Amino acid sequence: MSRLAICPGSFDPVTFGHLDIIQRSAKVFDNVIVAVFNNQSKSPLFTVDERVAMLQEATKHINNVSVDACSGLLVEYAKKKEAQAIVRGLRAVSDFEYEMQITSMNRKLNEEIETFFIMTNNQYSFLSSSMVKEVAKYQADVSDLVPTVVQKALIDKFNNYID
Repeated sequence: MSRLAICPGSFDPVTFGHLDIIQRSAKVFDNVIVAVFNNQSKSPLFTVDERVAMLQEATKHINNVSVDACSGLLVEYAKKKEAQAIVRGLRAVSDFEYEMQITSMNRKLNEEIETFFIMTNNQYSFLSSSMVKEVAKYQADVSDLVPTVVQKALIDKFNNYID
């Protein structure tokens, strides 16, 4: 049986930190689905379709990675896809507390799906989508934080930004 993992997130937008976790997951699992969720508690800059398209472009070189848009409960999505694992990235201790709560709830809902945590590389430990958007809004260079497709999309979004 092939080992399938779900790498969920809002990815608004995808950063090199996200891609680091996705690439490393792809080395461990036979297949990885990057699941783009619309987080109801956030107001996204990009639509789900835009985020899926950017992720598809940014991961096209990784043969065992696919991208999908989804909604609802992560564990239900993972069960429907017959995934064995959920992969989550951790940047700091503060991430761990939040992720532990989510993992505990997911485990309660479906104890057959395991969660694996991957620590981000140190070079990305400060990086968040929110920070990228804030910096890009003021036309700062984000080329070392996000893939080119995302950089172009951010420029397009903030092209008419006036302080």
